[in-house]
Amino acid sequence: MKEHLEGQCQCGQVTYRVSGKTIALFVCHCTECQHQSASAFGMALWIRDYLKELRTGSTAEWTRTMPSGKQLVGEFCPVCGTRLFHQVAGQSEIMSIKPGTLNIALPLDPVAHIWTQSAQPWVSIPENVLHYPGNPPDFDAIIETWKTQKNASGARHDKR
Repeated sequence: MKEHLEGQCQCGQVTYRVSGKTIALFVCHCTECQHQSASAFGMALWIRDYLKELRTGSTAEWTRTMPSGKQLVGEFCPVCGTRLFHQVAGQSEIMSIKPGTLNIALPLDPVAHIWTQSAQPWVSIPENVLHYPGNPPDFDAIIETWKTQKNASGARHDKR
C-alpha cells in the first residue's frame, strides 16, 4: 500500500509530496551526518518504489563520495539550505527523506542507530533498537524491524 508524505524546507520555498512505501527509519551518528545536519546526528526515512513531486520551488544538489566509494546525492533548498532528500547515484528504487522536513511527524520511532562509534558522548541510544558501530553489513535487519514495528502499530490502531 502506497503512503503519501508531504513536507517542506525551513523557508517554505520548496514543498514536496512523495508517494511510496516506507521501509526504514533510522538515526545516523557519522560525522558526515553531524556536519550535514549541524547537530549530533542525522535521520533517514527510506521509501521504496516512490514517486517524488516538487509542488513548489526546485532543489539544488550536492554529491559526496561515501566510504564504500558510491556517490550520495543530496537535494536541498537553494534558498535556506535545508536538506530534503538523499539517494545513492544510479539507485532508483530507494530514496531517503529527511524526516524532519515532513509536515506531519511519523507516529513510529527509529528502529536503528548506525555509526554509533561517532555518537556524541551525551547522546543516549535506546537499548531496544538495533545499533551498529559503523555502517551495517546490510540493511535487511533494519528493514525487517521497521516492517514489524509498522505492522504492530497498525494492529494497535485497528483495535481502537
